[in-house]
Amino acid sequence: MVSCANFLDLASGDLLDLSRTPRALPRVMTVPGVIADIEGDGINNEDSDVSSTVCHERIIIVANVLPLHAKRDDATETWCFTLDEDSILLQMKDGFPSETDVIYVGSLTVDIDINEQEEVSQKLLEEFNCVPTFLSPDLYKKFYHGFCKQQLWPLFHYMLPICPDRGDLFNRSLWQAYVSVNKIFADKVMEVINPDEDYVWVHDYHLMVLPTFLRKRFHRVRLGFFLHSPFPSSEIYRTLPVREEILKGLLNSDLIGFHTFDYARHFLSCCSRMLGLEYASKRGYIGLDYFGRTVYLKILPVGVHMGRLESVLNLSSTTVKVKEIQEKFTGKKLIVGVDDMDIFKGISLKLLAVEQLLELHPELQGKLVLVQIVNPARSTGKDVEEAMRETQLTVRRINKIYGLPGYDPIILIERAVPLYEKIAYYAVAECCIVNAVRDGMNLVPYKYIVCRQGTPKVDEAMNVNAGAPRTSSLVVSEFVGCSPSLSGAIRVNPWDIDAVAEALSLAITMPDAEKQLRHEKHYRYVSSHDVAYWARSFVQDLEKACKDHYSKRCWGTGFGLGFRVLSLSPNFRKLISDHIVSAYKKTSRRVILLDYDGTIVPQSSIVKTPGPEIISILNNLCSDPKNTVFIVSGRGRSSLSEWFAPCDRLGIAAEHGYFIRWRKASAWESSPIVADIDWKRIAEPVMRLYTEATDGSCIETKESALVWHHQDADSDFGPCQAMELLDHLESVLANEPVVVKKGQYIVEVKPQGVSKGLAAEKLLSTLGSSGKSPDFILCIGDDRSDEDMFEAISNAVSSPSLPAVPEIFACTVGQKPSKARYYVNDTADVVRMLEGLASASLKPKYSSHTQVSFDTVACDTLE
Repeated sequence: MVSCANFLDLASGDLLDLSRTPRALPRVMTVPGVIADIEGDGINNEDSDVSSTVCHERIIIVANVLPLHAKRDDATETWCFTLDEDSILLQMKDGFPSETDVIYVGSLTVDIDINEQEEVSQKLLEEFNCVPTFLSPDLYKKFYHGFCKQQLWPLFHYMLPICPDRGDLFNRSLWQAYVSVNKIFADKVMEVINPDEDYVWVHDYHLMVLPTFLRKRFHRVRLGFFLHSPFPSSEIYRTLPVREEILKGLLNSDLIGFHTFDYARHFLSCCSRMLGLEYASKRGYIGLDYFGRTVYLKILPVGVHMGRLESVLNLSSTTVKVKEIQEKFTGKKLIVGVDDMDIFKGISLKLLAVEQLLELHPELQGKLVLVQIVNPARSTGKDVEEAMRETQLTVRRINKIYGLPGYDPIILIERAVPLYEKIAYYAVAECCIVNAVRDGMNLVPYKYIVCRQGTPKVDEAMNVNAGAPRTSSLVVSEFVGCSPSLSGAIRVNPWDIDAVAEALSLAITMPDAEKQLRHEKHYRYVSSHDVAYWARSFVQDLEKACKDHYSKRCWGTGFGLGFRVLSLSPNFRKLISDHIVSAYKKTSRRVILLDYDGTIVPQSSIVKTPGPEIISILNNLCSDPKNTVFIVSGRGRSSLSEWFAPCDRLGIAAEHGYFIRWRKASAWESSPIVADIDWKRIAEPVMRLYTEATDGSCIETKESALVWHHQDADSDFGPCQAMELLDHLESVLANEPVVVKKGQYIVEVKPQGVSKGLAAEKLLSTLGSSGKSPDFILCIGDDRSDEDMFEAISNAVSSPSLPAVPEIFACTVGQKPSKARYYVNDTADVVRMLEGLASASLKPKYSSHTQVSFDTVACDTLE
């Protein structure tokens, strides 16, 4: 196992050949005293995390932009900063306990001269608890406007660069800039973190590989990540050339948050298809097992800040604007839309739906007005320019056709609109429409609901009685993240212009009583699931996800952005060849039990027969008279007999021990269990049904069992079908003397009382009854059936048939929860270890008085 070294600096090329960000800030102290400063690259061992003591909890929030407004005072030539009250990063503090310290790490929206950076850093830390990351304009352009906005943003919104006019092709230099910026952010976090106590919460797609840098430096860092954008389906995501680096970056978090189950499901599918990871849901939590660590998923949409919206509603500027809007649109049915200028917001489709509505319902002409507020675009490019031009042309055309003197059916507001003005439109509008073709968590519908609830001052401005029922109407695209949480909204497919037009018609003609019921339902949800609830819930789950950090031992492994931490139980450790060879040499009665598939032959190997190297190693082990060597496999005896024909002294336990042969010249023994195979007539047709329905699956017929294989089936569909088949077989075979078990890529039906564990017990008891109890036991396997063998061997230690406690090495292949005490990484490790044992057997020169091998003794007693 490779310890945690500078793996990230060893990536191919100069991708990660980046110098550490110079330390411009002192480490933040949370208690009086001296805190050791950690400089350099900090090469870690398993317990290398810096220890410190804090008096209360602290959360480090990392995002692309700090929640600050910056302005240059030309008179004093200094920078002035104020908090951005509308930033969700600032609003989420309401969800934390009052004693919690919150530190923000992020960039500024202005370019600070290098000579002023240290002074600004100190000022922001002292006054706002903010740690700025200073990026050069060129680097920021490549990072944000390049990789984030031109490559990740379109891809995460399902747009592929299939031609020059449909997005930019992958650019390696932009990816390098993205990684560089993520490392700079990570270095800033390292300057202020107390890794034993602090929690780190990283936000959004701009920083998806940052967790890898932090996990490399602090193996037990408490790290959460929340994605505010959609996550695409695996068919879309897999087109990204750096797909695995980003997935592995996210998996270095402890908790990953998504707005909807769809986004989480797509992420899980990508992990399954591209990394081969399995996930499970337990007591409401979804977890991915990743090298001994459980990475949890959280599904919860963000909310709005109720207090902020209500305070703006009560501003005099808002109430004045409300009166102005009411007067301007008296007698009109007002619909409001607020969107960023973005190709995914569906603004043009919305306009076409309004045009269709006016055409189908002439009575609305002169009475219906859509106020479309267009926020400034967050990025530049030909896509944005074309979308803006199309929007303007469509508005002019519709107004020309359906407009009247003093009346335009569509009012397009293209300037930067202050929050109070947007809120005034929300408060007055009868309907709000969000028609995006793909969007993350759009908060416009939530804000609209709160504003329609009103406040006493807004009610007064609108001439509404304080106790009057509140109403609202929402038309929401089904492709928006907030759609699942708004069950009272009229959901639409934005591409279906006719359906959107009818939805708008329904929304503005709906009876007030129904509008009231829908509004009340929405307001209950929005007011109880606000931004504070979201933040509090996420941090609570992050605490749960990290509670076992210090109960396990950790190692860093992997190169470049493939770095990950291997986390193991203190009693579960890697089996070191030198250690087992030393014990092997000191013992004289040895038993070696080996699984076949996934143990001495890779599970993924197309060629299933053992190679010459395996045959040679097994023959060398068997030639030592001190050894009893067995292959214990689920495979049939005919295959194993043929494959291991060159091994005269090798024992074989086939079909999980239903058939046992002590050596090639011995007869096969079968299990004393009555071989009733009537159940096969029931099970085989069921398996055949699933085989026909599942491309890539097949049935293996054994003498004592039936096995359904799905290794070559679709990585999502195969496991799904396996679970269905398991349930189906358990139902139809409930009264039969068989067990149905799910293994690695298989579902197996076999007689009750047959298992590798019972086979191992039989082998050991036979040796013990002949007075040849082993003093060394090595047992290696990789799947669930081998766990029975590990358990049986552990139980055998306390058996009275064993006069002395043997050296036991129960070893699983792969780092995963197991009843074995040891593990090796893969089949290559197994072969190397067996080769080392075989070499140790070949070194001594045996005399003619060497004792007879145990397998010969056992065979003589049995034949």
